[in-house]
Amino acid sequence: MTPDYWNDATKHLSRRCKVMRGLIKSYPDASLRTRSNAFSTLARAIVGQQISVKAAQSVWDRVVAAAGQIEPPRLLEMSVEQMRACGLSASKVVYLKDLARYFDEKLVNPRRWPRMSDDEVIADLVRVKGIGRWSAEMFLIFYLMRPNVFPVDDIGLIRGIERHFHDGERLTKAEVLVYAERWAPWNTVATWYLWRSLDPIPVEY
Repeated sequence: MTPDYWNDATKHLSRRCKVMRGLIKSYPDASLRTRSNAFSTLARAIVGQQISVKAAQSVWDRVVAAAGQIEPPRLLEMSVEQMRACGLSASKVVYLKDLARYFDEKLVNPRRWPRMSDDEVIADLVRVKGIGRWSAEMFLIFYLMRPNVFPVDDIGLIRGIERHFHDGERLTKAEVLVYAERWAPWNTVATWYLWRSLDPIPVEY
């Protein structure tokens, strides 16, 4: 499912920003899509931490093959050795197990998240081991499809801004944050196109 705000957002960004207009024209048939599964979205975000999109997809494919189904009970049943054999680090195994426990024991309530603000969802999610602000922001983008998420610590977003707006020059966090104001209220869409410009594989969680 593509968010219903996508066309309005691309028109707005195209009017406001020449670079964005070029990126949007470069990928005319592309857009953000959700998998509509809260648990697997969060699990994929954990798997994807600090590695490339391609590497994350490879590890995820092995986890899916080993688990059969990406559901909390199944991940809880898997041994550490089985999960490490998929290419997961020891810390990511711990994080995935804790995530599965939170869902299995109903320590989180996914039905509440659509009614909560972005900051409230983030606060709820970071209670799980291994889910920091970045992973929670990926959840806001790829599951809840919130329109104005700007993951300022995301390497892909930073590199995209540096490449397309500053000829590859390294930027400070404060300099990157200026773009959040420029692209509001459609930061999610701007971020997605910058990701897409850097990788032939669309980012998905």
